[in-house]
Parts: sequence; structure tokens; C-alpha cells
Amino acid sequence: MKHFAELISTLESTNKTNAKIDAMVHYLNTAPENDKLWFLALFTGKRPKRPVNTNLLKQWALEIIQLPEWLFLESYSSVGDLGETLSLILPPPENDIQKSLSQWMTELIHLKDQTDEEKKRYVTESWNGLDYTERFIFNKLIGGSFRIGVSKKLLITALSKYSDIDSSQLMHSIMGKWNVDEMNFDDLITGTNINPDNSKPYPFCLAYPLEKETQELGKPEEWQAEYKWDGIRGQLIKRNTEIFIWSRGEELVTPQFPELVTALEHIPGNFVLDGEILAVNDDEVLNFNELQKRLNRKTITPKMLREIPVKVFVYDILEFNDEDLREKPLSERRKILENLIETYPVEHIKISGSVPFKNWDDLIAIRENSRENNSEGLMLKQKNSHYHSGRKKGDWWKWKVDALTIDAVLIYAQKGSGRRSGYYTDYTFAVKKDEQLVTIAKAYSGLTDKEIMEVSRFVTKNSLEKFGPVRTVKPELVFEIAFEGIGFSNRHKSGVALRFPRIVRWRRDKKADEIDDIEEVKKLIK
Repeated sequence: MKHFAELISTLESTNKTNAKIDAMVHYLNTAPENDKLWFLALFTGKRPKRPVNTNLLKQWALEIIQLPEWLFLESYSSVGDLGETLSLILPPPENDIQKSLSQWMTELIHLKDQTDEEKKRYVTESWNGLDYTERFIFNKLIGGSFRIGVSKKLLITALSKYSDIDSSQLMHSIMGKWNVDEMNFDDLITGTNINPDNSKPYPFCLAYPLEKETQELGKPEEWQAEYKWDGIRGQLIKRNTEIFIWSRGEELVTPQFPELVTALEHIPGNFVLDGEILAVNDDEVLNFNELQKRLNRKTITPKMLREIPVKVFVYDILEFNDEDLREKPLSERRKILENLIETYPVEHIKISGSVPFKNWDDLIAIRENSRENNSEGLMLKQKNSHYHSGRKKGDWWKWKVDALTIDAVLIYAQKGSGRRSGYYTDYTFAVKKDEQLVTIAKAYSGLTDKEIMEVSRFVTKNSLEKFGPVRTVKPELVFEIAFEGIGFSNRHKSGVALRFPRIVRWRRDKKADEIDDIEEVKKLIK
């Protein structure tokens, strides 16, 4: 655990990409085999389920230090993270426990089935043998909230530097369904078990935002244009009669879309399709908020199947009859895809049509009106492009419509975590409804460090109420909030929810009575 704690500490204390890569490579060069596998599991989001309720962790810590709960809550609200707060308030360790990361993880998994008294004994003894950083990681692991600010691309780069294996092969190797208990590290990164696993998805080909004028892309006839749909991107895999649906976030979402499984069963052969899962009713693409009602549910009821029907708009085929098609040009893959879907038409799977255009000016007008189709804009793909692993600049571009914006006032604030734990960085915004304010969005990004410090000082001086770590703030600071989409929702008192909200700028020129009214905001919903 000490080596893993040193790695986490290094990653959290630097913004330099090379320093993070070198830290991960050093860890991989020195860690035992099983620890490297757990490192990979944790860094790719494969965390075990939480074995101990966090309220029990707080209760046991308060018993040790004899701290009044109100003082603990004050400390917690100042720090902003439970695991970090517990690590700070506990007394220095009396022992020095030396266990590997894999040993800790095995014990935490087995802890789930033990009694509360056995859990308490294990946790308190562990606290007494770990220093602050080790304790912090232990608390995050046991509380089920371990996250690390390392992108998949950065992780792949470090693995490639360590192993001398091509990054695209590594990305393919670590994707999909694998279990720590059934793998070893070397077999995993070399892709030993790729072929036997029928569920194995491919790394998604991603696009960069268009950063040049369309005329600079070359001849229009060399490009394919499609609508950019706002749904759940997924790979639909059928191999040896088994069917799997993977989201871009590497989640197996097959049970959430039984009608897609049924549709895929009626298409013969083995194949891997890439497309967008959307809520569609009477050929009209519904708002993303409707699709969201279907996500992460253990059971999809007949009522939900009727009220929120889904389709997948497929736009690429990566594998057909056991042949990897990714190195073939898009134009050829498209013909294979069209032939398959048109030969075996099924109700819930349709081809995402290409947008016809003769010149770039035609596309500008089409893009500007793309919200009428409930799309985010256009995708531009070179017809001779391969299906790359990850992003490759120049082949695929996403050309989104300009973001929608509203002016809203800050009403709640909460301190961040990690390096931002001393500042209020998590904000809730509201708009007007009659003579009241109603919440409409939360946002965490868009301000400079200087502005964050200014807002934090304002929150400290102008807090009205406390709800744990959250502060109610005088409604005076107005911000312009940008978002990609909007729909009706019960999540906020306003009755609407914004898609990907973020702060564009601090409207120092506006007062709170100049913010947007909810009835005007609702008019943006298509």
C-alpha cells in the first residue's frame, strides 16, 4: 500500500503530464504482479462494491477521538471530503502495517459479508497502522468512492511506455469484461484472452471538435456528413449467437435495452456495430432526458418500453463475420453496413443517414438548423478514413451547433475536493419563477483560479444557512451558463434540466433581478 500511496500522492500533486506518466511507469516497474493488476482495475473504474457504510466509518472515528458530532460536521464541511476528513482527525498510528495493495483489496472484498462488529475491529486496527496518505486511500476504497484524475489516454500512454506495446493494442486489451481473480497482468495487457471473449468491444473511434473553416477540409465529395445525435453511444456485438451492448463508458448495458437484443437476434451472422442509442417515438428523436429515465435500471417494465421506446441509429460496422474491418476505408465499411441492415431490416435498428450536400455552404445552413432534428450538430468523416482507436486529428470532426446559454444566479455553494478542498468550487444556480428563485443546474467548471478565490470569499462572507458541507448564499452573483440541451425533468425545482452545463463567464454587469425567467427558458425545449 505504501508504494500505491506514493503513486497517488505524486499524481495528485502535479499537473505535468510527463511527471504523471513517469510516476505510473515507476510504479509498474516496482510493484508485484497482483498489485499491478489491481492498479489497472482501480484506474479503469473496476472498484469492488462498498463493504462498509460510510455512516459507520464516521461513527467509529468519533468514538476513537471523542469529538462532538457538530465539530466533526464543521470539519467535514471545511474539508469537503469524508475520507480525507477521517484521515485528518484520527490520531497518529501506533503501528506500521505492511500489506500489498492486492492483499488490502482481497480483505476489503471479504469484509462485505462480515458482521458490523468484525468490520469495526478490522477498520479501526487498519487506521492504527496507516499513515495519513495510506489512511486516505484506505477510506476511499472502503467507502466505494475511490477515483483518480488520470484519463484513459494517459493511462494507456504509461502502459505503452512500460510495456513497449502499441497503444491501440493496449486499449483493446484492457477494454471490456475482465475479472481480477481470473487474469494476470501480463496476459491482460498483451491481449491473450481477447479472442475467446465474445463480449470484447473495440476501442471507440473519437472525433475532435472542428477547429478550422470547412473550406480548409478539401473537396466536399471526399467527406461524409451525418447528424451528431445526443444519446448513448454504443457498440452492438453479436458473436456466436451471444449479444452484448457496450456504452462508450465501458459499461455493459445489454439488460437496459431488451428490444435491441431482440432486434439483433433477427440479424444473422457475427458483427460489431457502432451507433447511437436514442429514445425515438414515431420516428421523432426525443430529448435525452427521456432516454435517461431508462438508464441504470435493474428492470425495464413493459410500461417503460411502451412510453420510452428506443432505437439505435448505426453509422459504422467494425467487424463482420469474424473479419476486423477497422482498417478498411469508411466508404467500404458503409457499404457493408448498408447491405446488412437493408437486407435484414428490423424495427429498432436503422442506419443513421448521411446528410447530402454539394458544397460546404450547404452544410452551414443544415448545421444551423440541426436542433430541429434534436441533434447537436454534424459529424464530418473522411470517406477514406480508418476506424482508429481513440482520436486521430483530421479524419473525423464533430461540428456542433453553438451552445445555448442562460443567465442564472448562484444560490448554493460547496467546497471541492483534493487540491480545491479549501475553496468553494461546486455551485448550484437558479432562475426566476414569479417572485421566487428555482434551481436549474449545477456547474463545476468555467472560472479562473482568481475568480474561484473571489467567489469563495463572497460565499464565506455571505452564507445564509448551512446544510452539512453546502452553504446557502445571498443571491447576488450572476453567471452565464452554457449547455448542450434542455428538457423537462423533476431533478430541479425549475422543472427542467440542462445537458452538460458549465460556466461561460461571470456577469458582473448584471444584477440578480436581470436573470432569466423559467417560462422563457422552457421555450428553448423542442
